[in-house]
Amino acid sequence: MQEHIVGFLSYLRGSRQYSAHTLRAYEADLKEFLEISKVKAPSEIERGVVRGYIADLQKKKNLSRNSLLRKISALRSLTRFLVERSLMSASPFVGLILPKKEKLLPKFMTEDEVSSLLEAPFASAGRFSLRDRALLEILYSSGVRRAELSSLNIGDVDFNGGFIRVFGKGSRERLVPAGNQALSALRAYLDSRPSRHGGEPLFLNSLNSRLSEQGIALIVKKWKNHLHWPKRLTPHMFRHSFATHLLNAGCDLRSLQEMLGHKNLSNTQIYTHISLEHLKDVYGKAHPRSRISHGR
Repeated sequence: MQEHIVGFLSYLRGSRQYSAHTLRAYEADLKEFLEISKVKAPSEIERGVVRGYIADLQKKKNLSRNSLLRKISALRSLTRFLVERSLMSASPFVGLILPKKEKLLPKFMTEDEVSSLLEAPFASAGRFSLRDRALLEILYSSGVRRAELSSLNIGDVDFNGGFIRVFGKGSRERLVPAGNQALSALRAYLDSRPSRHGGEPLFLNSLNSRLSEQGIALIVKKWKNHLHWPKRLTPHMFRHSFATHLLNAGCDLRSLQEMLGHKNLSNTQIYTHISLEHLKDVYGKAHPRSRISHGR
C-alpha cells in the first residue's frame, strides 16, 4: 500500500499541482489510515474498513470537523486514484453517509487592530525589523496565502504598477494589487539587502535562504508575543481581514474572488456573511427604530 500512496502523492504533486502543505497533510492522513486499518493491498479497502476508520476518527475528541473531513477526503481521493488505475474494482465510498462540513466564519481582525499591529515599534526586532514589517504589510495588503508569499521572488513585484504576480493553487497565476505602505516597507527591506536580483527570494531567513511557510508563521507568532496580542493570530487571519475589509468598503465579489485566487465564487461568498454581520451591527447602532427603548 505504501508504494501506491507514494504514486498517488506524486500524481497530486505533478499532474494536480497540489501545494506542499496539502501534500504533507495527505501523507500524514494516509499513514494514519494504514496504521488504523492494517490494510496491505488496495483490494482490502472495503466499505466496512472505511466505515470503521471514520468511526474511529469520530471518537477523537480533539479532532475538528474540518480535520476529520480532510482525512476522509485524502482517503477518498486515494481510492478514486486506485479505481482509475484498475487497482480497485469500485469505490468503497459509494452509498456511505459522510459527515457534513462545518460552516465556520473566518476569524479576522478589525481595521483598528490591523493598524495597531502594523504601526507597532518594529525597530526593537533588531536586524529583522525591516523584513518583518514588510512581510506583515504584504500579508495584509495583498491577502496572499503564506505558501504564495514564501514562493515569491523579487521580480514578482511590480513597484511601478503596484502589483504582485502570485502563483496560487494549481499554479494559477494572478496579479494582486499592493498598497503604497506595503510597497514602501518592501523597498526599505530590499534596500537593506546586499543583493536583490529579480530571481532571488523576496523574503529571506537568517541563513539568507528562502523564508519557508513555517518561518512566516513563526514571524507572525513572534509579533503576537512581542506585542502581547490578546487574540489568536495567524498568517491566514491577515488574508481573512484583507477580504473582510474590502467587502465592507464596497468591493464586489468577483473582484475579491480574483484577488484571493478562488477558483469558485462560493469560496469567496463566505465573507459576505461577515460583511452582513457588520452591516447588522451598524444598523443596530444607527437606526432609531432598531435601538431598544427603555422606560416605555
